[in-house]
Amino acid sequence: MPHFDRERRIGGQVAGVDEAGRGPLAGPVYACAVILDPARLPTGIDDSKALSDAKRESAFAQVMERALSVGIGVADVAEIDALNILQATMLAMRRAVDELAIAPAHVLVDGNRLPALPCPGEAIIGGDATVLSIAAASIIAKVTRDRVMCELDALHPGYHWARNKGYGTADHLAALQRLGASVHHRKTFAPVAHILMTT
Repeated sequence: MPHFDRERRIGGQVAGVDEAGRGPLAGPVYACAVILDPARLPTGIDDSKALSDAKRESAFAQVMERALSVGIGVADVAEIDALNILQATMLAMRRAVDELAIAPAHVLVDGNRLPALPCPGEAIIGGDATVLSIAAASIIAKVTRDRVMCELDALHPGYHWARNKGYGTADHLAALQRLGASVHHRKTFAPVAHILMTT
């Protein structure tokens, strides 16, 4: 389970950062930065992928209520196609840190790469399963993106985004074949690029 030990050892205002949406064929990539309050740590926090929808929603509400600051950053489909998904993810992470109301003294990022940051930082592989502020960020990023994909599903019915969140599931791929690519599809991702070349 994630814990607050890393943040305590560093001291000061430490932000955890994670992303959601690197792999899907459609929709933006989201990132979140969270500075937790050591006196009001949320409970029930884990890597967002390990939580049910209901537990994620509950954890989301706790983090938003108890955190000292939460910043959300996004890179849209045009930026993903122009930059590539890795660089777009780094951009979303930097934007999330920039959105914090409190300037962090240190940033802990899930993964093996750091975005350009205004302060010292550390990349931690598997950080969303071991570092509480990163796990909290993973929950905010995922819930926020999932809500956006549900909104986009209502505007572009047929791709089943409320269910698959833009990932390349069988129903999504079948809809791509049937309906073609929407404005929210990532044109540089292979299944979408293939559809665009053959239609």
